[in-house]
Amino acid sequence: MKPGGLLVVTVNGAGAVLQFIYVILFLIFAPKDKKIKTAKLVAILDVGFLGAVIAVTLVFIHGNLRLTFVGILCSALTIGMYASPLSVMRTVIKTKSVEYMPFLLSFFLFLNAGVWSVYSVLVRDIYIGVPNAIGVVLGSAQLIIYSIYKNKSKSTKSTEKMEEEGSARLVKGTIEMRGFGDDHHEGDEANHNNRAAFTKGKSLPKPHVKRQYSLQKIIKTLSLGPYDLYSTWPQDEPDVEMGNIEDHR
Repeated sequence: MKPGGLLVVTVNGAGAVLQFIYVILFLIFAPKDKKIKTAKLVAILDVGFLGAVIAVTLVFIHGNLRLTFVGILCSALTIGMYASPLSVMRTVIKTKSVEYMPFLLSFFLFLNAGVWSVYSVLVRDIYIGVPNAIGVVLGSAQLIIYSIYKNKSKSTKSTEKMEEEGSARLVKGTIEMRGFGDDHHEGDEANHNNRAAFTKGKSLPKPHVKRQYSLQKIIKTLSLGPYDLYSTWPQDEPDVEMGNIEDHR
């Protein structure tokens, strides 16, 4: 075994176990349609592809060619792992929001690639150095994009919050206006019923007056002086009274 081979086996073995647990949890709690689709991918890639690689390397490839084949394959898969957040980066640029881009994942991918790049230089392993050097570049791009759109994401959220509050106020105002219109409509109906009852000779129903307005009128009447109270009487009544006085004269 090459120097550091045990370290590579230990790290990747632990990673394989953790990823297996993640996949199992996803299959347990995912919706039915996604669960079926993911199960097919797991069966084809994680089981079928891995089994095919092991069978080919053990049966058909021997010697140094086996090491070269497995090394190139591992490098390609490692680059794919580092490039997998590119789809999320596209979403971040399109929406100008880092909501779908977890910072810790990008940070530790960058940190992991940097450490393994240094390790590859020390042990002079090209199959470790090349994919992790590419991982450093991709991880740097992710962190740069995150730093660019982090503040814009906050401003976008604040703007959306203000728009939601404005919409809520508009809806509330519309509901209040409708309620005010309904009150007027009910008052018109009550006045119409009063007139109809008076026309038919029935006793007049109770006026449709709100308690708030009637109370205000009572308070206003009590606060008036004699002259003010006289000025509020209908104008035709004094004329009639004056006419009666002149007739008596």
